[in-house]
Amino acid sequence: MGKQTGFLEYARRDRDYLDPAERVKNYDEFAVPMGDAELRHQAARCMDCGIPFCHTGCPVNNIIPEWNHLVYEDDWREALANLHSTNNFPEFTGRVCPAPCEAACTLNIIDQPVTIKSIECAIVDRGWAEGWIQPQVPERQTGKSVAVIGSGPAGLACAQQLARAGHAVTVFEKSDRIGGLLRYGIPDFKLGKQHINRRAVQMEAEGVHFRTGAEVGVEISFKALQDNFDAVVLAGGAEEPRHLQIPGAELPGVRLAMEFLTQQNKRNAGDDELRAAPRGTLSAKDKHVVVIGGGDTGSDCVGTSNRQGAKSVTQLEIMPQPPEREDKALTWPDWPLKLRTSSSHQEGANRDWGVLTKRVIAENGSVAGLECVRIAWDGGKFTEVPDSSFTLPADLILLAMGFTGPKKRGLLDRAGVALDDRGAVAADTSDYATNEPGVYSCGDMRRGQSLVVWAIREGRQCARAVDEALMGASELPR
Repeated sequence: MGKQTGFLEYARRDRDYLDPAERVKNYDEFAVPMGDAELRHQAARCMDCGIPFCHTGCPVNNIIPEWNHLVYEDDWREALANLHSTNNFPEFTGRVCPAPCEAACTLNIIDQPVTIKSIECAIVDRGWAEGWIQPQVPERQTGKSVAVIGSGPAGLACAQQLARAGHAVTVFEKSDRIGGLLRYGIPDFKLGKQHINRRAVQMEAEGVHFRTGAEVGVEISFKALQDNFDAVVLAGGAEEPRHLQIPGAELPGVRLAMEFLTQQNKRNAGDDELRAAPRGTLSAKDKHVVVIGGGDTGSDCVGTSNRQGAKSVTQLEIMPQPPEREDKALTWPDWPLKLRTSSSHQEGANRDWGVLTKRVIAENGSVAGLECVRIAWDGGKFTEVPDSSFTLPADLILLAMGFTGPKKRGLLDRAGVALDDRGAVAADTSDYATNEPGVYSCGDMRRGQSLVVWAIREGRQCARAVDEALMGASELPR
């Protein structure tokens, strides 16, 4: 694959970014694509390793060595066909996936892994630029209908696959635009929403019908979907946030990360302030911002706060600081625990680990600070470090502590589906069927909070299961 000596001849190189001082002036994507010659060099590093562990590292099982080889051979159109054979939306994963495939790359044992994610993104971006990506309209209609609830990556992937199999698919989305957390949970500077829009146009041409502003279980009866569709797929995501249980957390300056990120994305889309912020405008401008939670959502809050003109940004994590480098002999090919510095962190943030929040400090009914204490971890338990209390100035505290599962009120309360011990919809990865006849579930609503690439995988596999149940057999891939 590629060039057998490529990994010896070419060092790893990835996409460049615009200078932080320049890119924080707007919400545009700021990755600078590599040129064709450099992309061929990077693809040439994909060695003939015998067992491509990148296949197992990738949840959608992208056939990575093959499309790397095709890029090296300058056969971009065939590389795009190969990429689309396993992934409906590589422009999403090529921008926001953490790339577990690269961690699993065989070259990563002794060197730096192949630049898989950037090559993936370059392939699909070229496909759009060249006009190679067109609607795939089915040759025949099955006469079967499917309702897909939720238009995040799982719902979109499931809907597209089912439409291509010839089923009449309607996607119900409670928000005003499709995309789920792709639309309102990921900042535009990481994923421009034009990528979602053009996929929606493609899917509509393939026969998918989108109904936005339609919350099933509230505006629309779940039973009505069961009565009027041959199958129903629950793909609504895991949106129940983890709340902060400390004194003062009820103050108006303590807000959920998703509320903060959604408002800015709505502003970027042209919504007025009242429509973007029904509970009141959130802004980090001239404020001391504290982000609680050290994951990707917290990082997105950091980047957005800097663009809004925050006076300072501090990100707290309860876990101890991870090592700068992983022990590859211990972790490869699994996803390693190591320090990860995002593009948002590079734009400016104070990061602190092993911190437990104790109390929100108020002045005149507003947030004025955050009282914290340092903790030590021992055997999976933490203890407070004596005499380690400290206070951070804070005008706005953003909670990015993850999600506890799908929301129960509304849809799931009325669907009657069984839940597992984590509070997610109970369904396995064989047939994705719930205990309710004709009702299926996939993505975060089934597996809990996870990655976009896992959602796409589950959406594709669920589509095959539904197709097989409706038709007795399926030609859709898993």
